[in-house]
Amino acid sequence: MTLRGLLPLITATVICGGSVLVEARQPQRPISAAKPIATQPVQPQWKLFTAPDGRFTVLMPGQPERNSETQKTYMGEINLEMFVAQPPKQEVAYVVVYNDFPYSYGQMANPQTILNNARDMALKTTRSNLISQRNIRSSNGHPGKEIVYINTGGKITKNRMYVTEGRLYQVMAITTRKQQQTLAKTITGYLNSFHVVLKK
Repeated sequence: MTLRGLLPLITATVICGGSVLVEARQPQRPISAAKPIATQPVQPQWKLFTAPDGRFTVLMPGQPERNSETQKTYMGEINLEMFVAQPPKQEVAYVVVYNDFPYSYGQMANPQTILNNARDMALKTTRSNLISQRNIRSSNGHPGKEIVYINTGGKITKNRMYVTEGRLYQVMAITTRKQQQTLAKTITGYLNSFHVVLKK
């Protein structure tokens, strides 16, 4: 199953060892003989998005596209959910991905081990170099890790990962060097807006 709509920054999703990875690529510009019309850039309308299952909320620039898949791993089948929003005329993608672990694995695995494995797999699969990393916690105290890395194509990903209630969340902003500088505050605000809603 693939995402509908224009998602030129997202080219690959890989799940391995309980981690989900997204790689970014420069979008190709269509060839057009028509003379471009000068218009003002469309500013995205940021709105609070609540996951269909109600287990997280995050600010998104418009309604994100959703993709659902089932992947076979050494732990058994894992359900993968991905939500992607890409504002027009900006080389940036805002992505939330999560996967639930089989109950036995989620109960036994150390959260830091899961986070470290997810980090290592992200760097390996996207052929990226780690720029920075730090341990963090979600707004309600769950363990997490923030990593920033750059791939061979020059795309920079800022990824905050959290392990909570048998689930791994990854909240990412994928962009270019230039856009990262101009959108730094927006990206931080987006990442800070992510909130895990605990089960009742």
